[in-house]
Amino acid sequence: MGEGLEGVGLVTGGEGSAVKAAILAATLALASHSGNNSPGYAYVMEPSMRRSLAFFLALVVAMPLAPAFAQADLRTEGDVAKAQSAYEAEVPVNSQSESDRPGALARALGAVLGKVSGDRGVMSRPGVSQALRGAPGYVENYDYRQDQGTSRTGAPTFRTVLVARFRQSDVDGLIAALGLPVWPLPRPKPVLWLAIDDGSGPRLVGVAQANAARSVLDRAIERGYRLGLPGGAAAEQVLAGAIWRKDTAAVARASAKYSPPMQLIGKLYRNDAGWTADWVFVDNGNVLSSWTSSDADARRAMAAGADGAADALVKRYAKRVDSGVPGVYRAVITGIGSADDYLRVSAALQGVSVVRSIRPVSANGDRMEVDLELLTGISGLNRMLGDNSPLVPVSVPTEGPIILENEHAEYRLK
Repeated sequence: MGEGLEGVGLVTGGEGSAVKAAILAATLALASHSGNNSPGYAYVMEPSMRRSLAFFLALVVAMPLAPAFAQADLRTEGDVAKAQSAYEAEVPVNSQSESDRPGALARALGAVLGKVSGDRGVMSRPGVSQALRGAPGYVENYDYRQDQGTSRTGAPTFRTVLVARFRQSDVDGLIAALGLPVWPLPRPKPVLWLAIDDGSGPRLVGVAQANAARSVLDRAIERGYRLGLPGGAAAEQVLAGAIWRKDTAAVARASAKYSPPMQLIGKLYRNDAGWTADWVFVDNGNVLSSWTSSDADARRAMAAGADGAADALVKRYAKRVDSGVPGVYRAVITGIGSADDYLRVSAALQGVSVVRSIRPVSANGDRMEVDLELLTGISGLNRMLGDNSPLVPVSVPTEGPIILENEHAEYRLK
C-alpha cells in the first residue's frame, strides 16, 4: 500500500475500493494528524473491525455536531447585559445570527484568558489560537446588548454587543493546561491619581470628574481589575503639583486613607503631536514601574496607564501553574476493541490544543502506542482531556522533553 505501512494490506478481497479507501483513511487518522508517513509504524486490524469501521464512517458523515451552550435567561425590564467578572467578556458583533456567534465567542474567550492570566499578549501564546476554536464548549451562557451612540455628524449609531460568561472551572483548567500564568482573585483596586493640563494648568481628576478619565477606568476593567479615584476634596486638589513633580511620597501619604496602598500616578499634557502621559505605579511605597505613553488622542494616551499598571501587578503577583515540560512523550492506550475505538482515540487527541502532533508507533490487539508532541507536559494534557474524555489516565511518566527507555504515559479507553 504505502511505504512503511505494514498491516494496511489486510484490507483485502470482496470489499469495494471505496470502502477500502475509507478504512485506510480512518486507520491512518492518527498518522495524518502529524503529517508523518515514515517507515516503522505497524497497524493490525481484524476483519470485524474493518466492517464496523465502514459503518461508523458512514454514520459520522451523516451526523452533524453542535456545541451545547445556552442563551442567558430573559432579563427583567431595565436590566442590561454587561460583563461583570473576569470570566465574562463583551465583543461587538455584526448580528445575532448563529453564523456570527462562534467567532464572537472565540474572541470573548480570548479576552477572558487575557483577564484571568493578566497577559495582554495571550493570543500569541502557543496553543491559544487552537484552543479558542472550542470556545462554545466553555460557555455558561451568553446574551446580547444594543448600544446606541452618536456619530461626529450627530446621526444616531447602533452597535450590537455579545456578552458571554464562561465556566470558571473550565477556563482555569484551560489556562493551567496551556501553561499560562494566573493573576489571583480578588484583585486590588489601586487609586488613580491623575492630573490633566489642557493648557490652563494641571488639575486633579476626582470622583466628580470620572468621565474625564473614562478611557483609563474602562481599560482597567478590560484588563480584569478596577481603578478608584480620590474624592477630590480641596485638600487633595493641591496634590496636582506633587503629581507634576512626580513626588510619589507626597501622593502616597495623601492616599493613606484609601485602600489598598497602591497608586497609579499620572500626568497628562499636550505635545506637538497630541498628548503625552507620564506614569508611575507605586505599591506600598515601592515604585514597581514607570512609563510614558503618547497619542494624538488623549483617551488612548490615558488608557495606556491601565495597561502599565496591570503589567506591573501581573509581574509581581501572577503565579504560573505547573503544567509540565513541553516535549515528546510516549503514550500507551489500552482497551481498544474495535475500529470505532481507534476513531474515538483519534478524535480525543486531535481535539486537544496542547497536542502539536501525533505519531503512531504500533497497534496490536487492544493496545496501541503513540508519540505525542505536547506544548505542555502530560499533566497539561490530562487537564485538557478532563473528566468527560474517553481517555482515562492510568500512569504518568517523568515530566521532560526526552522519552526515557521503557517509560510512558498510559491511558485506558472507557
